[in-house]
Amino acid sequence: MTTPPATPTAKETALQALQRMPETATLDEISEELAILAAIQRGEAAADAGRLVPQDEVARRSAAWTSR
Repeated sequence: MTTPPATPTAKETALQALQRMPETATLDEISEELAILAAIQRGEAAADAGRLVPQDEVARRSAAWTSR
């Protein structure tokens, strides 16, 4: 029986993202990448907590946005 891999810390996640980026990455690009990763983590936490919107509700809302 194997144990599941440990969830990386925020610092480890940031370091992994930095290592994937080219040496020429700007601070703005790095900041944007970290902001995207933070948003993904917030979304995953919301999903884990059951704060989800059903697909049919998403479709209804998006139809209302595009029909204005």
